[in-house]
Amino acid sequence: MKIVQISSEVNIGSVGRIAEQIGENILNEGWESFIAYGRENLPSKSSVFPIGNKLDVLQHVLLTRLTDKHGFGSVKATANLIDKIQQINPDIIHLQHLHGYYINIEHLFQFLKQSRAKIVWTFHDCWSFTGHCAYYDLVGCDKWKSQCFECPQLKEYPQSLYIDRSKKNFLDKKRLFTSLDHMTIVPVSNWLEGEVRKSFLKDYTIQTIHNGIDIGQFTYTENTIKKDYKIEDKFLILGVANPWDKRKGLKYFIELSKKLSDDYKILLVGLTQKQIKKLPQNIIGLERTKNVKELSSLYSAADVFVNPTLEDTFPTTNLESQSCGTPVITFKTGGSPEALDQNTGIVVEKGNTDKLIEAIEEVKKNTKSYYSENCRKRVAHNFDKKNAFKNYIELYKKLVN
Repeated sequence: MKIVQISSEVNIGSVGRIAEQIGENILNEGWESFIAYGRENLPSKSSVFPIGNKLDVLQHVLLTRLTDKHGFGSVKATANLIDKIQQINPDIIHLQHLHGYYINIEHLFQFLKQSRAKIVWTFHDCWSFTGHCAYYDLVGCDKWKSQCFECPQLKEYPQSLYIDRSKKNFLDKKRLFTSLDHMTIVPVSNWLEGEVRKSFLKDYTIQTIHNGIDIGQFTYTENTIKKDYKIEDKFLILGVANPWDKRKGLKYFIELSKKLSDDYKILLVGLTQKQIKKLPQNIIGLERTKNVKELSSLYSAADVFVNPTLEDTFPTTNLESQSCGTPVITFKTGGSPEALDQNTGIVVEKGNTDKLIEAIEEVKKNTKSYYSENCRKRVAHNFDKKNAFKNYIELYKKLVN
């Protein structure tokens, strides 16, 4: 069997690592795995090839900024992708992120409608059924349930500077994405499945498959992090995101830094240099790391991982932290709570800093060792890539047979 995945990236970032690990499971079956990517990539076990180049991406960014026509650039890049897919002649075409300034959804879906391949589409966010945004929880918008217009998040990703095309985008997406006779949609959380079932895509087959991670890479790692930063006697609170935009909750770490005593230290990973320069003195700020071993060391050094996300579907950072033996505290947001239970962390009311502090103090009182074994067991049992992504293999077999 031949499977082609279309992804914004390969083996880097959460979506890229998911695509890579699905590819590994495909290869373990003795099948052929191909991944077409739009932006970044690291070495992969699958056969990978780029969609367009940096100039194509830049032109698509400009089109989006000036006209709000995100997903309607990259015409030549998409035509070349279609030629490549036709040469491969796959049994399955598996779509990951289709946003990210690298592909033309009009031409892609015209091709998919004519293709003999079975279509699987993993939803990592909500972009596929809105007229503009990838998330809408923060502003409490539900126009997508009927028809988008006058988008309240025009300046959010994928940002448009002047034109609001949300109504036309919504209608175009509805026309294109419902044009296929058969397609299987795979939300990455139960929460996201519930949202899809309220959208114009509700009549397709929908099957939730939670993300998995490589527990061999994300494992407790001996490190000198606390010693390096001279904070051996501190209770270390870790936050990881990229980018650290409004929805990821950076402001809550700023608030925590003002309210917590000197017994605590906050370390944030994934910040820009500009953000780092603005941090309070009692927060350590680091830029994004592409080194998984370094990231595992940071998770391992932390006493607790705090994820104050305000909008999310199923953040893999929650899994990565637990896999390294570190408990998680997160807001009750989207699918974020689905990654943990009462033995591996604490879920608190969204936006409530005082409850966040109470949860941090509870973890400190219980000590990290109270949670560590349960954290590792939960991830190994439920979210190990060898088990989690086997669900895709079973889905492929079902579709082809």
